[in-house]
Amino acid sequence: MTQNQTWITEFILLGFPLSLSTQMLLLGLFSLFYTFTLLGNGAILGLICLDPRLHTPMYFFLSHLAVVDISYASNNVPKMLANLVNRKKTISFVPCIMQTFLYMAFAHTECLLLVAMSYDRYVAICHPLHYAVIMSWRACTILAAACWVCGSLLALLHVVLLLRLPFCGPHKINHFFCEILSVLKLACADTRLNQVVIFAASVFILVGPLCWVLASYTRILLAILRIQSGEGRRKAFSTCSSHLCVVGLFFGSAIAMYMAPQSRHPEEQQKVLSLFYSLFNPMLNPLIYSLRNTEVKGALRKVLWKQRSR
Repeated sequence: MTQNQTWITEFILLGFPLSLSTQMLLLGLFSLFYTFTLLGNGAILGLICLDPRLHTPMYFFLSHLAVVDISYASNNVPKMLANLVNRKKTISFVPCIMQTFLYMAFAHTECLLLVAMSYDRYVAICHPLHYAVIMSWRACTILAAACWVCGSLLALLHVVLLLRLPFCGPHKINHFFCEILSVLKLACADTRLNQVVIFAASVFILVGPLCWVLASYTRILLAILRIQSGEGRRKAFSTCSSHLCVVGLFFGSAIAMYMAPQSRHPEEQQKVLSLFYSLFNPMLNPLIYSLRNTEVKGALRKVLWKQRSR
């Protein structure tokens, strides 16, 4: 480090370099999507709390997924919306690092929750007689807590390695929030260790769980095909297909962002994929579970009917 380097205390988020009219259009669309995210996931949480029929392990994990999606979107989207209308697009160093930590923590936690949900479906369909014993409330609580703790600890590791680096300029982040790969580009030191840890963590948190999910659903599919009842087969397919849609959206965008070869415009690619993480996935998850899940639709009809009869 040379003596004439200046340590920076804030960053500039470049966001989307678009015309003013396009930014106003995006502001309206993203505000609408963010509202749908909050309402959709809030509705899922409310239905699970209000309907006793949804007090099962599957919906227990789904409620945690809804909390993660609300938190995930609220960590990134409000700042992005503010930057679409403000000329000054700065963020201080500490809030930026905090945003990076929360982004990674919620992403890792969601990944592990999806694995826990696939394990729940595997036990329910492949070992139905032992389901109540294996997926007891104590076991579900431990699994959910482990997802949150492991996700937060892994995010903390990334942040600790990030804070060991000096940031002395330039101070412009080519992103709409403090995404870790974009922040690393501003460090004026060797970041190879950070890159290796990010890739290793991606293998641990993405490839390993994805293989587990695929193996579980292969067993589940074989078990469903052996079900004699047509109604039972349809119910199992409906529940599992909802989860598979969410798994495909999450793992597909994550692997494309952190493990696939970069395109000619890696920054723009990261922005688009981050939108899937921050906005589209959290908005689509409650829609997928409500439209393809008969129990959730039944609970929604029950609540609406109660409101009409008052």
